[in-house]
Amino acid sequence: MSDTPLKAVTLTLVRYRKGDQLGHFLAWVSLIPVFISLGGFLTHFLFRRELHGMFFAFGLLISQVINGIIKTFVQQARPETCALLDMCDSHGWPSSHSQYMFFFAVYFTLLTHEGIGLLEIKNKWAVTFFPWSVALLTMFSRVYLGYHTVSQVFAGAVVGILLGAGWFWVVTNVIQEYFPLMEESMFGRMFYVKDTSHIKNVLKFEYDNARAARKNMAAKAD
Repeated sequence: MSDTPLKAVTLTLVRYRKGDQLGHFLAWVSLIPVFISLGGFLTHFLFRRELHGMFFAFGLLISQVINGIIKTFVQQARPETCALLDMCDSHGWPSSHSQYMFFFAVYFTLLTHEGIGLLEIKNKWAVTFFPWSVALLTMFSRVYLGYHTVSQVFAGAVVGILLGAGWFWVVTNVIQEYFPLMEESMFGRMFYVKDTSHIKNVLKFEYDNARAARKNMAAKAD
């Protein structure tokens, strides 16, 4: 067998000290960006195909590419605990997990307060409390588990907030103007891509239309 050292796929690999219950919990918290990407946005594309959601996901992807570029340029080492985590061959500034979650939190907050989403939300501050709480927990988890220093996670948070706010402005002030063209394009028609940002309560709208269609079909059958 070759003596070439092995390297793990770190997408879902999070280490914590054996017997540390808080560390175990925070290890799962660190996986939330993976759950959002694969469970949230992939499911969104398969079942909803809403343009705002697609550009939300695209913005997060751009943010992570920028994170990689910054890390390559700055080349700041991770804390000394990286040896235990087998992570010393990668850079730590800024934290990609922190950047991802704060991008998500600020973009989700702006979407909610603009009234863009599946439901017409009355208590918007209560809804946006959850993503910010998760973002802060994720930031804390990366320091607690030894993957980053405090300055690295704070840097990730700042970059994520700036990119999230900036991308939201680009989408709502520049790209959204072309949503009707995207809907009518060959790609849009083939994959049923749509924009529902003009509908206050999308779930109610779909529910009412589904009921109306069923009643119309029943009336025609009679």
